[in-house]
Amino acid sequence: MANTLEHSHDPLEIAARLRESNQNFLKDGIYGAIDGAVTTFAIVSGVAGAGLSPTIVIILGSANLVGDGFSMAASNFLGTRAENQRADQLRQVEQRHIEQCPEGEREEVRQILASQGFDGELLEAATIKITSNQKNWIETMLRHEYGIAVEAGQPLRAATVTFVAFVIFGAIPLLPYVAESLGAAESLKANGYDLFGFSSAMTAVAFFLVGALKSRFVQQRWWLAGSETLIVGAAAAALAFIVGKLLASFGA
Repeated sequence: MANTLEHSHDPLEIAARLRESNQNFLKDGIYGAIDGAVTTFAIVSGVAGAGLSPTIVIILGSANLVGDGFSMAASNFLGTRAENQRADQLRQVEQRHIEQCPEGEREEVRQILASQGFDGELLEAATIKITSNQKNWIETMLRHEYGIAVEAGQPLRAATVTFVAFVIFGAIPLLPYVAESLGAAESLKANGYDLFGFSSAMTAVAFFLVGALKSRFVQQRWWLAGSETLIVGAAAAALAFIVGKLLASFGA
């Protein structure tokens, strides 16, 4: 029985798919989600390890959600924008080279195509075809000479995806402490719940969920992707908890 293909090969659907933006925001979402959960839970772990008040957890955790979330989003925005600016600069360089030394630039295209298996008359025909259109010529050079994606990134959207994922998953470790402060179910502590244990369990589920969601976009089994993310997050949390314990012992 043949495997189900990931997309249709109908000519009209192929044309529509190729017209769509190729920018993938998976990386931005995964980075934001994992960093949000890891850094916030690291704060929870450190405070719990130091034996400080749950109120401190909420204050520091909330500050992390806003400050670190914005910082990460801003870094992504500036990084994506810098990539666009670099691509624009190289477009201008290639355009100037084509105008001043067309034969040299044509030879570069010829060698690029030769490295991809073109030869003989087909190589010459492909070289002429590509270099007959300056836009295609420049984009070919950007892709193969500089390794730069010709599609412009979307800095604001990338930053927004990062920030939203950071805040949503970063808030999960704080939920038991927020619920306790609001008197949920009269009192979580009064009902025998350990706030740190509750937070740890919820964060573990969040780590696993991020990895499992990632598996929908990559060739990896959902349970393996979830376990991988869980292990990385748990390691970061354990380090923070140990540091908190050590600091508390120094202050004792």
